[in-house]
Amino acid sequence: MTFSSKIANALRSGGFALVLLVVLLVFNLFLNPARFAPAAWGTLIGLAAPLIGAALASAPVILAGRGGIDISVGPLMGFVNAIVIQALFLSSGIGSPFILIPAALAIGAAIGAINGFMATVIRIQPIVATLGTYLILTGVTLVILPAPVGPAPDWLKTLSGTYSIVPLLAIAVAWWAIRRLPYYDLLMAIGSDDRAAYTAGVDVTRVRFVAYVITGVFAGIAGLMLTALIGSADPNIGQTYTLIAVAAVALGGVSLAGGRGGLTGAAIGAIDIFLLQSVLTSFNVSTYVLQIAYGAILVVAVILTAVQERAVKGRAA
Repeated sequence: MTFSSKIANALRSGGFALVLLVVLLVFNLFLNPARFAPAAWGTLIGLAAPLIGAALASAPVILAGRGGIDISVGPLMGFVNAIVIQALFLSSGIGSPFILIPAALAIGAAIGAINGFMATVIRIQPIVATLGTYLILTGVTLVILPAPVGPAPDWLKTLSGTYSIVPLLAIAVAWWAIRRLPYYDLLMAIGSDDRAAYTAGVDVTRVRFVAYVITGVFAGIAGLMLTALIGSADPNIGQTYTLIAVAAVALGGVSLAGGRGGLTGAAIGAIDIFLLQSVLTSFNVSTYVLQIAYGAILVVAVILTAVQERAVKGRAA
């Protein structure tokens, strides 16, 4: 597949999200032009970064197919937030990025490996396995951090402003590298048809296990983005990103059945939700209405994806 055909497929799979992005951006520019002026882009990216990071983290496992999903991404972000600020920075006096960043990545990789082991080796249903991790991480985070504390290291807080794009670029570069490995083709193959991939000699269990580890590492980076945004540690904020991230992935054209879509679509879906939040906030809409909007987005996105998949299968037949 050529580069141009890959771009065309990405646009088709995330076409609705792309149109919605343009519409919401126009609305936001009309309602609040000062907030979306070029001088404020750094701050805007910082505000949207945790949600985008959560969506990017959620995508690899979903792409692996067979009901793959990791609903522990949000609590993992909160857990990283608590460990980095409370356990390492405030209690141990460790503020160096050369220690905190590897620690966040290691935590994410470890949790991802645990989820992957349960879902792919023991073969627990992914939603059940990661729900267990969700509850454990939520509880452990509250034990470590019963109440919000702060502040965060100064270098980390700068990632919520001018340098807010850096963690997102780190994920983008990592995924760019993964796409150039044979592993990526295997991931998409088992997501599309794992039985055919297994028959062809693909180690389906290993490929899916690695997808969970990648999701965990990306969630660790998203946890640093969250820490940068709030500039402290909060035990209750991480969980709020879980289902919104899944909605963003679906909205971005990533098939929840696996094997179709990519991180670009997931990022566009997350930006759409962020822009929708901004529009509704301009009208002083309550958080309850926001929850309704998230649910409606998820339902519409899943329906559109299902319709498109049926159309593709119909043309193939």
